[in-house]
Amino acid sequence: MSLPPDRIPLAPRLEISRVVTGLWQVADMERDGRFLDRDAAAAAMADYARDGFDSFDMADHYGSAELIAGRFLSMQTGAEKQRPAIFTKWCPTPGPMTADVVRAGIAQRLERLGVASIDLLQFHWWMFEHPGYIDAMKELVALQQDGRIRHLGVTNFNTDHLHLLVKHGFPIVSNQVSFSLLDRRAAEDMSTFCLAAGVRLLAYGTLGGGFLTDQWVGAPEPTSIEDWSKSKYKRFIDTIGGWSALQTILAAVHEIARKHGVSVANVATRWVLEQPAVAAVIVGARLGEREHRADNTALFSFSLDDDDKQLIDEALVSTRRIPGDCGDEYRRPPFLTASGDLSDHLESFPPVFEAVPIDGRSDRLRIDSGSVWEPICGYSRAVRIGNRILVSGTTATHGTGEIICPGDPKGQAVYILDKIAASIASLGGTLADTVRTRVYLSNADDWEPVSRVHGRYFGAVRPANTLLEISRLVGDYAVEIEAEAIVG
Repeated sequence: MSLPPDRIPLAPRLEISRVVTGLWQVADMERDGRFLDRDAAAAAMADYARDGFDSFDMADHYGSAELIAGRFLSMQTGAEKQRPAIFTKWCPTPGPMTADVVRAGIAQRLERLGVASIDLLQFHWWMFEHPGYIDAMKELVALQQDGRIRHLGVTNFNTDHLHLLVKHGFPIVSNQVSFSLLDRRAAEDMSTFCLAAGVRLLAYGTLGGGFLTDQWVGAPEPTSIEDWSKSKYKRFIDTIGGWSALQTILAAVHEIARKHGVSVANVATRWVLEQPAVAAVIVGARLGEREHRADNTALFSFSLDDDDKQLIDEALVSTRRIPGDCGDEYRRPPFLTASGDLSDHLESFPPVFEAVPIDGRSDRLRIDSGSVWEPICGYSRAVRIGNRILVSGTTATHGTGEIICPGDPKGQAVYILDKIAASIASLGGTLADTVRTRVYLSNADDWEPVSRVHGRYFGAVRPANTLLEISRLVGDYAVEIEAEAIVG
């Protein structure tokens, strides 16, 4: 190999290749019920590592990827033992995140990998309305302090919730998100926050499932797609403007590739690598079937000049933006995932709070959120009367009394609106049913960050709203919000 990939310190004592080898395609290769030969697949991983591609990304649901990585690690000897960096993900079903639940999830990762400590444990959470992710993060930090996890990252967190975690004091070093010429959301608020907070991005999807390669330059639109990766990114292509939009991008990238004597894939990936918040790109591998290491080393033989960037920008002008923020494709329409529409999956999760009847009032239901003050002061978090849902003034109180993001109004507003959304959903409504909100600030100067969060939750709903500064809130809170919804 002529040029080994560049390296970068992702976190203290964790230097990684700027091209991370992703093993999500193991699940695709095993979807017919067969399992890959672990020895052969581990030997393929060793080939990557010898060429400098010694950082690998996987997850609890990527088929036998963790077991293959464990076999690969067991093959390392002597000085090589410390070289490969292994990242994995834990993606639990939303529910109570007790110490036992979290420790069991991580224990399984450790056992499958055959290691005493995970280099980077990346946490995914399906629905932010469920506050269990806060408890999970606390236990993950405890495991980090115990030496079972070296570094903590997240995957597919949007900017608001990454902000919440960081401002609440969790030591997040990375966020793994979709980032490509097809999907440029991560270049916006996400990058701005990460650069300010010292969080690095690990970018996946940089080749759009293989569509951002020479193979598809000038090619007709496929009539059928079999592999999961291409199925997913064909949805991205359709969303940004269809096959003609892809061909406009490919034409520009192809011109740049010829200029530098590299491949279309190199240019598409280099564009992502040069984004300032990006630490590394994740390029998938079909272990034992095909590899592109020789081509990937060319990534580090050139850089994009101003003319290249302008040509790309001009090609992108006519494309549509992928909706929402990073990770929203897993939580709301349009569901741009390999599995397509995930609404049934998300709706299968139980309500966050239990709705109970009010004695003697058959037309009423109420919920409690677990706050210590609800039974003491004699109020409910929310009440449903007929088709009307009233949510009490809500602060960023987690569990019985913990304040989320002390002193940070934006983080508190995010947590509050998630809690309000969970309250309305637990009583049979959605945020789209909201007709009124009232926002109380202890400092009117905080109006803009709080209002912008409110806009991201309600921009399409546009409820009636009142925003007030009051002399003080009870407790060390910057903001309190109440809401009303009418269902149906």
